[in-house]
Amino acid sequence: MAEAKNGKKKEDKKAIKSAEKVASKGPAIHLDPPAGTRDFFPADMRMQNYIYGKWKETARLYGFQMYDAPVLEHEELYKRKAGEEITEQMYNFEDKEGYKVTLRPEMTPSLARMVLSLMRAETGEMAALLPLKWFSIPQCWRFETCQRGRKREHYQWNMDIVGVSEVTAEAELLSAVVSFFESVGITSKDVGLKINSRKVLAAVLNAAGVPSDKFAETCVIIDKLDKIGADAVKKDLAKLVGLSAEVSDTIVAATGAKTLEEFADIAGVGESSEVEELRRLFALAEDYGFADWLQFDASVVRGLAYYTGVVFEGFDRAGVLRAVCGGGRYDKLLELYGSKKEVPCVGFGFGDCVVMELLKERKVLPDLGANVDMVVAAYNADMMGKAMNVARRLRLTGKSVDVYPEPGRKVKKAFRYADKVGAAKIAFVAPDEWEKGEVRIKDLRCAVDTPDEKKQCDIPLEKLAELDSFFS
Repeated sequence: MAEAKNGKKKEDKKAIKSAEKVASKGPAIHLDPPAGTRDFFPADMRMQNYIYGKWKETARLYGFQMYDAPVLEHEELYKRKAGEEITEQMYNFEDKEGYKVTLRPEMTPSLARMVLSLMRAETGEMAALLPLKWFSIPQCWRFETCQRGRKREHYQWNMDIVGVSEVTAEAELLSAVVSFFESVGITSKDVGLKINSRKVLAAVLNAAGVPSDKFAETCVIIDKLDKIGADAVKKDLAKLVGLSAEVSDTIVAATGAKTLEEFADIAGVGESSEVEELRRLFALAEDYGFADWLQFDASVVRGLAYYTGVVFEGFDRAGVLRAVCGGGRYDKLLELYGSKKEVPCVGFGFGDCVVMELLKERKVLPDLGANVDMVVAAYNADMMGKAMNVARRLRLTGKSVDVYPEPGRKVKKAFRYADKVGAAKIAFVAPDEWEKGEVRIKDLRCAVDTPDEKKQCDIPLEKLAELDSFFS
C-alpha cells in the first residue's frame, strides 16, 4: 500500500514538472493567426466598422441594395483559361462529398451566378427589374505574397450595375468612389482614378488581325507591364498570343501615351466609336463634378480576363501604395456562365487593407475610442437587482448601458470604470433615492463651466425615457 502511494506521488511530481516545462516554453498553441490573415480586437473592429459604415452609407446615397453569398464557392466559377493569376491563388480543395470548391477569391462570379438565377431559362429574360444596383462587403481569399495593403484575406466593397450598356453606369460608379473618398477626408490631391477602355485596345488588335479569342489573354499579359517590363511583355505577346514584333511594339508604345488623343493616334484608331465612348465618359465626369479625379492611362487594362470595356484603377498620387481600387465593364461574363444573351454589367472592388493604409498615410484616421451611453452602478449587493432593472429601462429607451459588476460604496472605482469604457453618464442606484422612486445620474462629459444642478440629477424612474431633457 505504501509503495502504491509513493508511486502515485512520483507520478504527480512528474506531471507537475512536465506542466511547468510546457508552461516555461510558452503557450501550447500559436498565438498569431495564419500567415496573411488578421485578428480584429475591439479597437480594430471599431475602425473596420467605421470603414464599412462609410461604404454602406455611400451605397445608400447612390440607391444600391446590399446582397451577400457564401464564402465557399464552386471552383469552376474561377477556372477561366486566360493566364490570370487568380486561378493560381485560390484556396481550393475537394470537400468530403467530392465537390471541388474554393474560398472565393473575388465576388463578381458569385454575383454573376446569382443574377443568372434570376433569368428565365427558356427565354433568357430577366425576372427582376433592371437595372440591378447591388453592393456587398465580402471577405475574399487569395494565396499571394503579402505586402503593405495586401493580405491573403481581405474585405472588399463591391458595387455593380447590371443592365445598363451606356457609360452613364461607369460615371455613376466612379462618382460613388469619389464620394467615399471625400467622406473619409481623402481629396483628388491624394488619390487619382486612371481610366482606359479595353474596347479601344480591342480596336487596335482587330486592326492588327489578332483573333478575338486571344483578346482576353492579351489584356492579361499587358496588365503585367509594370511588373515584368516592356521587353518581357513583348516576348509573351509573341510566344503566347502569336503577335508579330511590329504589332507588339505598337501596343506597348501606345500604352505609354499620356492622353487619349495621343493613344488613338499611335494606335491608329482615330475617331472610332470606342474612342468616342471614352471621351463621353470624361465629359460626363466634367458635368458630374469629379473630373479632377480622372486621368487617362492607356497602360491600365486590369488583370481579370472578363473585362470588356471601360476599366479604371484608383492610385495613390504619392506613389507609396499599390492600386487602391479597380473595376470596369464585363458585358460577356454572364454569357460565359450560360446566359442566352449578353447582359451589360459594370462594377468595382475596393479592399479594406489598402484603404486603411491610405488613411494612415494621410493621417485622417478618426480617433475611435470605446464608448457607451451609460454605466449603472449599485450602491451595494442588495441594490444590484434594482440596478439591473434601471439598466433594462434605459436600454428600452435606446441607450447603450454597461452594468458595473462590483457593487459597493467606493464611488471612485465606479467612476474610473465609467471613464475607461467611455461612458457619457453614470447612474447610481442607492437605497435613499430608490425609496423615493428615483435614480441619481451624473453627466461625465459636460463642459467645465456647467452649473452643478445640470451636472447631476435625481430622475424619477418613470421619466428615464426623458433623461436627456434633464441635462439639456
